[in-house]
Amino acid sequence: MAYPMYEVDWSVLPPEQNRRFNPAFNIATIKQVVNEAIERVAPVSVRMQTPTRLRDLIRQIRAARTAAEERSVVNKECAYIRSTFREEDSVWRCRNIAKLLYIHMLGYPAHFGQLECLKLIASPRFTDKRVGYLGAMLLLDERQDVHLLITNCLKNDLNSNTQFVVGLALCTLGAIASPEMARDLASEVERLIKSPNAYIKKKAALCAFRIIRRVPDLMEMFLPATRSLLTEKNHGVLITGVTLITEMCENSPDTLNHFKKESGQREIVPNLVRILKNLILAGYSPEHDVSGVSDPFLQVKILRLLRILGKNDAEASEAMNDILAQVATNTETSKNVGNTILYETVLSIMDIKSESSLRVLAINILGRFLLNNDKNIRYVALNTLLRTVHVDTSAVQRHRTTILECLKDPDVSIRRRAMELSFALINGQNIRAMMKELLAFLERSDAEFKAHCSSAMVLAAERYAPSSKWHLDTLFQVLLKAGNYLRDDTVSNTIQIVSAAPGERQAYASMRLWTSLERSAVCADATEKQPLIQVAAWTIGEYGDMLVSEASNAISMVDDDGVDDFTRPTEEYVIDIYQKLLWSTQLSITTKEYLLLSLAKLSTRFTTRPSQDKIRVIIDTFGSHIHIELQQRGVELSQLYKQYAHLRPALLERMPPMEAATATDRERDDSDTESEQPQTNIQTEQNPLLDLINGSELLSNGDVEHPPATTTNNNSNTNDILDLLSGLDLSSPTMPTPSVAVSVANNNLTSPSLLLDGLFAPEPTVTEPQECVVRALERNGVLVELCALRGGDTATLTMRARSHAADTITDFLFQAAVPRTFRLDMMSPSGTVLTPQGEITQVLKITNPSKTPLRLRIRVSYSIDGNPILEQAEVNNFPPDLFN
Repeated sequence: MAYPMYEVDWSVLPPEQNRRFNPAFNIATIKQVVNEAIERVAPVSVRMQTPTRLRDLIRQIRAARTAAEERSVVNKECAYIRSTFREEDSVWRCRNIAKLLYIHMLGYPAHFGQLECLKLIASPRFTDKRVGYLGAMLLLDERQDVHLLITNCLKNDLNSNTQFVVGLALCTLGAIASPEMARDLASEVERLIKSPNAYIKKKAALCAFRIIRRVPDLMEMFLPATRSLLTEKNHGVLITGVTLITEMCENSPDTLNHFKKESGQREIVPNLVRILKNLILAGYSPEHDVSGVSDPFLQVKILRLLRILGKNDAEASEAMNDILAQVATNTETSKNVGNTILYETVLSIMDIKSESSLRVLAINILGRFLLNNDKNIRYVALNTLLRTVHVDTSAVQRHRTTILECLKDPDVSIRRRAMELSFALINGQNIRAMMKELLAFLERSDAEFKAHCSSAMVLAAERYAPSSKWHLDTLFQVLLKAGNYLRDDTVSNTIQIVSAAPGERQAYASMRLWTSLERSAVCADATEKQPLIQVAAWTIGEYGDMLVSEASNAISMVDDDGVDDFTRPTEEYVIDIYQKLLWSTQLSITTKEYLLLSLAKLSTRFTTRPSQDKIRVIIDTFGSHIHIELQQRGVELSQLYKQYAHLRPALLERMPPMEAATATDRERDDSDTESEQPQTNIQTEQNPLLDLINGSELLSNGDVEHPPATTTNNNSNTNDILDLLSGLDLSSPTMPTPSVAVSVANNNLTSPSLLLDGLFAPEPTVTEPQECVVRALERNGVLVELCALRGGDTATLTMRARSHAADTITDFLFQAAVPRTFRLDMMSPSGTVLTPQGEITQVLKITNPSKTPLRLRIRVSYSIDGNPILEQAEVNNFPPDLFN
């Protein structure tokens, strides 16, 4: 039978009547040809509309002028694609999925195409599989149940005879594999790693890399297959093999030891050295050349693996010293490609047990990076020097001038790293020159640098000060240039240093600070230098007699420029300056508290009657101040001019030298001068601590701004000073000892009514503190211990958190809660980042008037590789005599 009227257009005819018949046609091709013929000859009413091409859809979307018009185009196309999906044998499925993936990339929902992707994957045609697998990688993940249906298709394609089909399956498996799917197909991937086909081998190695990240337990399965990867000559297989071995060594110490212990031809370090040497000495190869460097990607991967293998291994480090020196000296530095290899070389040299000359070479390379015009390279150099400065400080010191120049860089990140590195370079020999540069930087720096920089300068000056006079001058310069951006502890530390200085230095300090106080009052810029005003007020209040006394004229006031610009003030002029500052509406209440109490102390330092009367008038004025704190101070201090005037000299006499900060406090402040959890912010953790308590009688107390409340006597519960003094024999001629002087060093007079509390109390018995260690928590490689010091009603607990994990722990936060009968004060932690084998400390002070056994509930939160972890426990195994 013939088909004459369709012979021209019909493609599927009996062989004897169709000379174009091709016996190689498969069923899918025949179906497509039949459908195309029907489209050409069928009436319009029954003919399916030809779908828009992908390029045409892209043009339409780009031509949309508004978001509404774009949504209209997308919605119309999505509706058409949905309608075509209802047909079981759509010849346009591949085109529609491609368009749907583009729509998905624009952010529109495309989940309705997931099953169609599976149909394309099941298709025998490579073009369909390619689009189907691409759609699966974009539209499916392990959270979708649909992705489980793809497992069988993946297994079939992994056994395909076509390498490109196998490659598609490996790429998809590595992208969307769930732990269950990885376990089911890991054996297939392990088999493909041993394939003689280099294309399949490198794809399988990368797939194994992704599987190990998802399921580390499968690492041992791939371990034997990695031995052959480093013997390949194909660079693609080499780089994937090195990447796979690096991932294994980073995540498993046992695997790292396995590779280190291999011997003979399987020894990994000589093989890596050989490959790297061939890359360096190889001639030009257009296939692998990048800007004149032979395969820099492979070189970087090998250097990173050598760094891991040589860390804490003297034998492996010795084997790679020569090749690292060759890379460092033979690599071209005019291109970023060469700089990348040099950077990895420097990291490897500094991490392994390398020779001292090699470390100097590495640091010199970083010094050359600092002179590069590219700010990214300068930042990398500063960051690396900061990490390696403890390895060879003397070699880094040679580049000190270049580092200090980076303090003037316009880029804020470079300035920050240069500042941190500058503090790491300070020692007893260069302290004067470094402080001069850092003071200039502090004066011109942005506000975000001033707090960190000033605190670090105070610590460095205290540690390396060549003389007490230089130390005081530096502290005063920091106070002057940092302004209000100083941390609160800087004020108290400076006051402690002044109080512990010799008498001559105390007089010098009062004169220097008076000059700054006078200039601030005259120039009306005291508002911007309130920490300086607070220190000056305390110092002048304590040593005001030395300021106005003619007996101290012999004290030198020559500044750094050799100019003596000090003019001794009169008592009346000092009081006028105080009055001007106290009358200022811009100063904070805290600063006025310093000034008011300092003025009261000056009434016992100044000798003339008019000066004392004027001070009394100013103090009486504050008895009606609008602020309750200042009003209460004014009322209480006024009482010292009335019926208790004979107590005023003893109460306001000069303070004894203050004790220096404890070793624990110094370690805490030095290790984290820019803590993410300052003391003033501990109150914000109240709600999480209430959750920690979980309805029990425990109560968190993180308030560190206020001192512990003092219990009142049995005769009265009021805070009035007259009630406080009631019942005392005031006619007694016996005067109190100097040890009862009022302390304002830390501005702790938050309860002015307690000004005379404990005046005649007997001295407490000093007991020798005893330390005991209690293990509070040990999970996920994190050990938390509490070191408790016995003694009295208040016990000091030092929390020490140590990490034995391989990864760095970030966002570390320790919280604690105690019963209501206790009082808990938590100091700032030493940091929030816990490195492997590192430590974080935090001091807790617990007051227990009832002497009941301590029960402590703790919560520890942190992140490992971005995964947040929360642990909590109750600690009740403290010694029963902790508060005895």
